Amino acid sequence: MSVPFCTILSTFEKGKKMKRIKKFVKKYIVQTYKIRELLKKYQSWKRKKYYKKYCLPQEVDEKLVIFESFLGKQQACSPKAIYEAMKQDSRFDDFRFIWVMRNAAEKRIIIGDERTMVVPYNKRRCFRCYGKAKYWVTNWRLSDAIIKKDNQVCIQTWHGTPLKKIGMDLKIEGNATTDQKKAHEMYLNDAKMYDYFVSPSAFCTEVFTTAFGLDRLDKKEILIETGYPRNDYLYKFTDDDVKKIKREIGVTEGKKVIMYAPTWRDNQHQLRVGYTFDPAKHIKNFIDNISDEYVVLLRLHYLIANEIDTSQYNGKVINCSEYDDINHLYVISDMLVTDYSSVSFDYANLRRPIVFYMYDLEEYQNTVRDFYFDLDELPGPIVKTQEELFDSIVNIERTIDDYKEKYERFNAKFN
Repeated sequence: MSVPFCTILSTFEKGKKMKRIKKFVKKYIVQTYKIRELLKKYQSWKRKKYYKKYCLPQEVDEKLVIFESFLGKQQACSPKAIYEAMKQDSRFDDFRFIWVMRNAAEKRIIIGDERTMVVPYNKRRCFRCYGKAKYWVTNWRLSDAIIKKDNQVCIQTWHGTPLKKIGMDLKIEGNATTDQKKAHEMYLNDAKMYDYFVSPSAFCTEVFTTAFGLDRLDKKEILIETGYPRNDYLYKFTDDDVKKIKREIGVTEGKKVIMYAPTWRDNQHQLRVGYTFDPAKHIKNFIDNISDEYVVLLRLHYLIANEIDTSQYNGKVINCSEYDDINHLYVISDMLVTDYSSVSFDYANLRRPIVFYMYDLEEYQNTVRDFYFDLDELPGPIVKTQEELFDSIVNIERTIDDYKEKYERFNAKFN
């Protein structure tokens, strides 16, 4: 049957119209992105100007310590461990403490310590505190506006043992959130501020030396190879702690607990768009098919923590991505499922089984990040399909037996 010419013409016109619409939308996005970037640069310039004028001239308080973790998103990690230790140490009875938080008003109530103040992240009050505090304790980057004076001390604790390459060691182009040259400059400029750098192992000492350009800056002596402060808890918790945490999070007694903690992918960040990683794509089938005898604690990377809705799973999965203290999740979990995340190094302190779900291994290694060591050293099976993942979980006792010796070698090297 022949199609009327008017129908063909109408379809053609619709196609042209759609192309015009797409072209307009694309142009709008590009323009919006450029405007957004200009606004960011202007805001950054304003913050730097404010810091130089009002914060740098302040007199330094010798007994004031400021803590920041994950860009103010959590009160967690080694900064929290150091903070808790200082509060309990009589040598610091007359010290005062500041936490930098994005949700400062909420955290003021939670922290509830008379010697501790909470200030909003990247705001003027925060900058004034950085200008005044003698000691800075952080586990990642600080705002570009902040300038350290010679009589201030910056302690970098970092936030994990790296499996994947980081900083100046990363040579693969085209997938990071910023271009390689700028990223390398960023790490090097950050390292210029560090007075001490905590390392959990000889392996990390070597990695941090090159990744942060400490060798170029002739600052290798700032590394303190003492272990991550946050990991002390993994040797001190009690059965009562486990019961309490399970009640708090909502884990039913008797359930087998799987902690699932995938990292983010650099190649799933697009300029003008943002993070396009779709965790539901690789998580949904896993959760739908796992037996009801399990409960899954989902711990997404802080850069993509809000990317999935778990309310539909009715307690079968609990999204713990915003939960501050990851140690609490470790100690209530019977096993860990992860990929390239540094959580495996910390979890290994517990000597509990780990399964590495690397469905995109070849792509990740060749086009996103390379690794610091042969993956054969990992203390658990590498699986690439859902079927292999389920098999490893169901037969977890076999995994424990098969990887016992490798597990000990792993801990001897990295922990």
